[in-house]
Amino acid sequence: MHLALDADSGEIIAYVMTDQDTGDASQVEPLLDQIEAPIGQFTANGAYDGNPTYAAITRHSCDAAVVIPPRSNAVDRSDTETACQRDRHIAAINTDGRMKWQATTGYGKAFSRRDHNRSLPIDLRTPLTCAIISSATGRDRHRLRRP
Repeated sequence: MHLALDADSGEIIAYVMTDQDTGDASQVEPLLDQIEAPIGQFTANGAYDGNPTYAAITRHSCDAAVVIPPRSNAVDRSDTETACQRDRHIAAINTDGRMKWQATTGYGKAFSRRDHNRSLPIDLRTPLTCAIISSATGRDRHRLRRP
């Protein structure tokens, strides 16, 4: 299950149920399709890193800040192409380190390790469960901020 939460209220604003073989990044667009209003910030874990995720978010909300830690083997291509947010993240990490990048972007605050590792003793396979949970925790969380 993939959830999109309003970062301010913790309310579930979108969800997609998938099987275990479905790639995380492939679910960004289906989540965003459920959200009518523009978003101000999209925060997710590194499994969502990649240009397709950034493109989907930009199509939905052109001014949204995207805060996703680049994979450790990500290549900075800002010298050869117009730098995008992902390229700026890679360059900042290469220059100042991942911890400073996290502090600068607020990544650690929006997606805490405690929340990332907590599991719920609730069946997350039903839409009814999503309606009941006011603040969900789980592996595949996205935090969105309205502009």
